[in-house]
Amino acid sequence: MKTYQGIIFDMDGLLFDTEKLYYQATQEMADKIGLDYSEELYHRYIGISDEELWEIYHELYNPVIGAQVVNEFIATTFNLTVEMFEAGEADLKEGVLELLEFLNEKEVPKMIASSNQRRLIDILLNKNKITHEFETILSFEDVKRAKPDPEIFEKAHQFLARPKNELLILEDSKNGVFAAHAAGIDVIMIPDLVAPTSEVEEKVIEIFPSLTAIPSFLNK
Repeated sequence: MKTYQGIIFDMDGLLFDTEKLYYQATQEMADKIGLDYSEELYHRYIGISDEELWEIYHELYNPVIGAQVVNEFIATTFNLTVEMFEAGEADLKEGVLELLEFLNEKEVPKMIASSNQRRLIDILLNKNKITHEFETILSFEDVKRAKPDPEIFEKAHQFLARPKNELLILEDSKNGVFAAHAAGIDVIMIPDLVAPTSEVEEKVIEIFPSLTAIPSFLNK
């Protein structure tokens, strides 16, 4: 078993149980204005940046309710999500603290590469008191192209300054897996709301139900 010298974490759906909160906030706001929205639609776009998602909402709903109402829908949904995060409603996913402790004992560098906004990343990390666990954080603001483009993982590789074959990415979404594979870095998927497709399965080295399996995998 190879020894990894750097671990790159996604955030939403991997470190924090946030995806269900994003959906909950969006569905609540959609219902208030009578917008045709569904969990299936939400699942379709998991892993893309906020900016890309908002563009999609405009494409879908501008012809129905107009751009101004779509902007209001986006803003109220975002604000509700921030309120949920600040209230501590986003729980750490199973195995996070144990994995961080394991990597600390092994002195393996770790960082976050997320398509989310830095403001939300900081709220979640600070609320759960784990900001100090990561050498650095890459966010939506640090790249021109979000996942599935590999740009964010190429930048993570540059920061960690290790050969790609010594790095490991942990992801929960299809777009994250595609980005990791395109960057030429090993990736393990921990599925959250959406089960992996056969195309995803071809691009990962392992699929585990939770982060609790990672220490044993790394110890092989």
